[in-house]
Amino acid sequence: MEIKLSILGIGAKWLFILCLPILLLTASIGWGVNSHWLYKYGFENEKYNVSQTTGLAEVELEKAATGLISYFNSGEEYVSLSVIKDGEPFELFNQKEAVHLRDVKGLIRLDYWVLLGTLIYTLSYAGVSLFWQRKKYWRRLAWGVVSGGGITLALMLALGVGALIGEEQFARFFLQFHLLSFSNEFWQLDPTRDYLIMLFPGGFWYDAAIFCALATVGLAIILGGVAGGYLIFRSKRTK
Repeated sequence: MEIKLSILGIGAKWLFILCLPILLLTASIGWGVNSHWLYKYGFENEKYNVSQTTGLAEVELEKAATGLISYFNSGEEYVSLSVIKDGEPFELFNQKEAVHLRDVKGLIRLDYWVLLGTLIYTLSYAGVSLFWQRKKYWRRLAWGVVSGGGITLALMLALGVGALIGEEQFARFFLQFHLLSFSNEFWQLDPTRDYLIMLFPGGFWYDAAIFCALATVGLAIILGGVAGGYLIFRSKRTK
């Protein structure tokens, strides 16, 4: 019985460690999806000239960002977003773009579910460890957090090295991502007519990926730093 409990404990610990990178990454993606700052950064970046390309004023771009965030968190299947262009109401996305946004929303919902699942497990594991009577479970939890944070940093470092190759390499990866993630071709948009790609050109997604990677690294450093600090404090007290 003790051997079975020991194996179960080891399995639970490693599942906790492996859940942490997934939790931090999905949390960062969710943060990016809902970050007005990130949308505004892309719209105001002179490199992309979004206002000039779309012909939309800054206030209308802000409305577009707010509308998209609201849509991604709503129960609506298709987006309906009206803005003002040249003094007239204008439906921003055509049917093809609306279908693609529906598919994108499905991926975002998947991210939310994975985030929720890993969050429930990590909090449950942490709760059991923290409220367990013996202090060794606290140290085990701290080592688990440090290990999970280390794996997260290693993964982000590997992705960062790949990102240093540049936007061209990222564009190829982004293409493969679309081919694998979507069962239709509605993601193949025309940058001269389709406002979705005018609002979010390829370079924006490269910047957004960097944002999510840095957010993930930041979260891993904070959690790992707190857990590491606790381990150092405990080791000094036992000397």
